[in-house]
Amino acid sequence: MNADASYPIGTPGLPWGATERAQWLSRQQRLRSYADEVEAPIRGLADRFELDEYGRLDYAGERLPLLALRSRGWDSALPTALVTGGVHGYETSGVHGALRFAKRDAAAFAGRINLLIAPCVSPWAYERIHRWNAQATDPNRSFRADSPAEESAALMRLVEPLRAQCLMHIDLHETTDSDESEFRPALAARDGKPFEPDSIPDGFYVVGDSENPQLAFQSAVIAAVAQVTHIAPADAQGRIIGSEVVAPGVILYPFRALGLCAGLTDARYTTTTEVYPDSPRATPEQCNEAQATAVRAAIGFALAHG
Repeated sequence: MNADASYPIGTPGLPWGATERAQWLSRQQRLRSYADEVEAPIRGLADRFELDEYGRLDYAGERLPLLALRSRGWDSALPTALVTGGVHGYETSGVHGALRFAKRDAAAFAGRINLLIAPCVSPWAYERIHRWNAQATDPNRSFRADSPAEESAALMRLVEPLRAQCLMHIDLHETTDSDESEFRPALAARDGKPFEPDSIPDGFYVVGDSENPQLAFQSAVIAAVAQVTHIAPADAQGRIIGSEVVAPGVILYPFRALGLCAGLTDARYTTTTEVYPDSPRATPEQCNEAQATAVRAAIGFALAHG
């Protein structure tokens, strides 16, 4: 399928320039409120956490604060767990799963591990229910030096002093039907490449780092989440989204080579979660609970195994 058959912007075979990006931006509409749905709940936890405004986006005068929650009584002698959500703003359960963990579960780890939680890394995209930022850039391919995405660069600045202290980092994502209907066709058009259709796995799975596979860790997350929702099976080729399944519900990517958020630290234990919110077998409540459960299981495993 060519770009012109799958996406209304751009010329097949040619990457987008400034005109096409502006055309794409003009199509984006604010569909929900970051201030009401995310910022207010984060600020509502200020009695339990230190509130860290680590940056502020300014897109055409629209200013959005970048907010993180940090353990009170931070103890540099303890390891640190980093929890990130909403790197792709349209992946709703990552944001609300992180908030659920912070509100309900985080206190159980007090005095055992420092927590740094960034529930919504991409607030502009959260409001547009989109994968990209306002420059049509994917923040989750932008965690690298001279990052083209301010969302990614700001989080990198926040985390840099803690990179070596991090024992665990879990990055909460979704794989949605819109990946195939909107976002992958848009990516192909933006980059001047043909769109090659793929399938969306039905269920929860995780992505580990091919440069640092920790399959016992990922498998512990899968086992915990299996009590909440179903785990994505491998396809007929033994793959999930084109990658070999190396343990039930587990695939591997090279985090740093791809500029992924989950490669942000030097943590021993790292993973990306993927929930399928469009499954007829899962509700939004289950998706949020799966994400919070994954965080809880990840931290518990990291503490148990050092």
